[in-house]
Amino acid sequence: MRILVIEDTEDVGEAVVDAFARSGHAVDWVRTRQNADHALAVQDYALIVLDINLPDGSGFDILSALRQRGNTTPVLVLTARALVDDRVDALDTGADDYLVKPFDFRELEARARALLRRQNGNAAARLMLGNVVLDQTARAVSIGALPADLTRREITLLEVLMGQPGKAFTKSELLDQLYGFDNDAGPNAIELYVGRLRRKLEGATAEIRTVRGHGYQIVARAPEAP
Repeated sequence: MRILVIEDTEDVGEAVVDAFARSGHAVDWVRTRQNADHALAVQDYALIVLDINLPDGSGFDILSALRQRGNTTPVLVLTARALVDDRVDALDTGADDYLVKPFDFRELEARARALLRRQNGNAAARLMLGNVVLDQTARAVSIGALPADLTRREITLLEVLMGQPGKAFTKSELLDQLYGFDNDAGPNAIELYVGRLRRKLEGATAEIRTVRGHGYQIVARAPEAP
């Protein structure tokens, strides 16, 4: 999943980016309101982590403009403001969650996972299709009773596909979810990862199919005729 972090404090921003990157997410990090506006104008995100106090404006203005445009991307406000009035303002402006600094990174990751699940219409922390199970908390995949040896990026690719089974994703859409602005990977990278993932899903009752002229989708295999 692709995440936008809007945070001007260097050490906090680095730590947040590292935490999400370790889980296999693509992360774009900006430090100003202006750069946030530029990123949001050209890229869709699965989650936005938003600081309120920015050097050139307020995160509330970013949030308000986002919601006025009808953008429903989940927003997790991350700020040192701890007053109840600040929390109420953030939630009323359109924030989906609010976390006060200093914070435990385990809580940040758990809250982010919950927002990402709800965005995809999944209440549970596990995605299941056929006999393939993806544990989003542990970042682990199993096929039947056996663990599957997947890399972080392969897990992220599988998570995107399993989040909306049957939906055909273009290579461009998958590329956007796997890589950030600082990576120059192209469509061939998606073909490479899809090929690897298919080999690792051999024997599963879910499969990645090519949708001619469009991209890829994951579906449950039809049961074999007796």
